[in-house]
Amino acid sequence: MNALDREHVFIDGTWQRSAGGDIEVHSAITGLVIGRVPDGAAEDVQKAVAAARAAFPAWSRTALADRLDLLAKLATKVDERADELARLISAEVGTPLRVSTAVQVGLPRRVLQSYGELMEDFQVEEQVGDSLVFREPIGVVAAVTAWNYPLQQVLGKIGAALVAGCTVVLKPSQVAPLSAFIVADLIEEIGFPPGVFNLVSGRGRVVGEELVGHPDVDMVTFTGSTGAGRRIGEVASRTVKRVALELGGKSPNVILDDADFAQAVKVGVANCFTNTGQTCTALTRMLVPQSRISEVEELVRARLRKYVLGDPLDQATTMGPLASAAQRDSVREYVQVGIDEGATLIHGGLEVPIGVPSGYFVTPTAFSMVTPDMRIAREEIFGPVLSILPYGSEEEAIEIANDSEYGLSGAVWSGDRERALGVARQLRTGAVDINGSFFNMLAPFGGYKQSGNGRELGHHGLAEFFELKSVQQAPQNS
Repeated sequence: MNALDREHVFIDGTWQRSAGGDIEVHSAITGLVIGRVPDGAAEDVQKAVAAARAAFPAWSRTALADRLDLLAKLATKVDERADELARLISAEVGTPLRVSTAVQVGLPRRVLQSYGELMEDFQVEEQVGDSLVFREPIGVVAAVTAWNYPLQQVLGKIGAALVAGCTVVLKPSQVAPLSAFIVADLIEEIGFPPGVFNLVSGRGRVVGEELVGHPDVDMVTFTGSTGAGRRIGEVASRTVKRVALELGGKSPNVILDDADFAQAVKVGVANCFTNTGQTCTALTRMLVPQSRISEVEELVRARLRKYVLGDPLDQATTMGPLASAAQRDSVREYVQVGIDEGATLIHGGLEVPIGVPSGYFVTPTAFSMVTPDMRIAREEIFGPVLSILPYGSEEEAIEIANDSEYGLSGAVWSGDRERALGVARQLRTGAVDINGSFFNMLAPFGGYKQSGNGRELGHHGLAEFFELKSVQQAPQNS
């Protein structure tokens, strides 16, 4: 038996044999099987939801200080196994090790820690006229996570739910589930109350559907594709439960004519190609003045020539493979689409990278003279492909930026901060970076339009896990 093989799901505080079969987990680096996890069945979900429902009353009444203490212990345990987790996620997803260490593991650990800070001034009770308004934990939460940032997805969702007083059933992505099992190991070691956290791995069409549609699940928090999000919304609506969806993106990077072009392109390319482009907020549409298009093309080429493809566990590697064969094939299909649509290929293409391991590698690719109607400008590719779109005026740039079914993120570059802010206000996206700002885990994260519903992180993200109750009080006699 492989050390990474997992034969049990985690339900009611114990590891239990799944009623289903198993799923092979493949290395993004080599394509070989590195582990197995249970292919959960409906019976597993029913047991997990029953355990979470039974544990909810006591957990919701547990003192906040006690809940925070358990989460602090979980953060410490994550720190202790950070190297192991980073290497594991690099193998599963293909993220270069230095990025895995800082982002795949370091960021979720800090997010977990942030919930304690946020709860210090989170208002759970307020007086509104003659009414007392309470925030109360919503109940049993189904957390369905994606594969691109697997530990962040898990810790971000379960941390918010647990600190709010909710109980959780987690279904991790079948592509990269192994770090979620380590989280379950840590929760068992710490001694969380039975049923507060449950893990059932498996496929979306079985475990996901049963979990999302279960009448004893009060809320679904999901990160993944817009197509899957639509299906979750449909299934969840049958039992009228809360649904928080963090879905796809096709984020615009608007470079205005007075911007520092060298810096804007440098940061824009880095953002687009981080994690081999497997990031929902990736700035995949670079909007530039028509008169500066040749300059931008050369700047992009110069940045992409510096990328070193290879084994993500090698410190010299700056871009690893995609997470799966299906993702590799999809990205290559989109590159062909871009060529067929008549976009100008300025770097990369369909050539298979040489001198790399046998996993799911593609060549970083950039197209120029892309028009807003092209598929590569409209559809989420979720891989290392950049589209450069020319515009004539600031008004046209804003129009192109907003001409999308998505609205997750965006960026604006300008030498005039107020001008940049004015454009940012007009972008229909849940977040906008100005001149290369940094990710703020205390700010709400989520999108407009088909990029989702609800928010994660910060006070706004915590609020998703509460119900509001108004208690009307008769006026006191004078």
